Amino acid sequence: MSLNQLNPAYEAIGKGFVQQYYVLFDDPSQRPSLAAMYNPETSFMTFEGVQLQGTVKIMEKLNSLTFQKINRVVTSVDSQPMFDGGILINVLGRLQCDEDPPHPFNQVFVLKSVGTTFYCAHDIFRLGIHDTM
Repeated sequence: MSLNQLNPAYEAIGKGFVQQYYVLFDDPSQRPSLAAMYNPETSFMTFEGVQLQGTVKIMEKLNSLTFQKINRVVTSVDSQPMFDGGILINVLGRLQCDEDPPHPFNQVFVLKSVGTTFYCAHDIFRLGIHDTM
C-alpha cells in the first residue's frame, strides 16, 4: 500500500474522535455511551497498567471510576494513518478529578475501520505520576 492510499482525513478523524470520546467520558451520566465505541470481543484497554479485553470488561472498569467532576485540558492530539486503514492517535494533556491536584496524562487510541465507520481497537491510558521508589 502506498502513502496515497492511506486515509487522507486521518487528522480530522483523530481530533473528532478524541473530542467526542472526552465529551462522553467526562460526563458520568454519558460515560456508559462509550460502550458503542469499542468492539465487544476484540477491543483492548490498558488503564493505569490493568489490561482489559472486550466491551463488557472495559465498561466495568470505566463505570467503576468514582470521580464526578473532571477538568481536562488537551495539549496535543497527534494522529497517524495506518496501512490497514486504521488511525493511531496520541493524546497529551492535564487532568483533574474532583478535588485532586491536576496531573499530566497520556492516552493512545488505535481506531480500526469497519466500512465507513471506526471503533476503538486499542486504548492505553496513563497518568503522568511517577513512583520514585
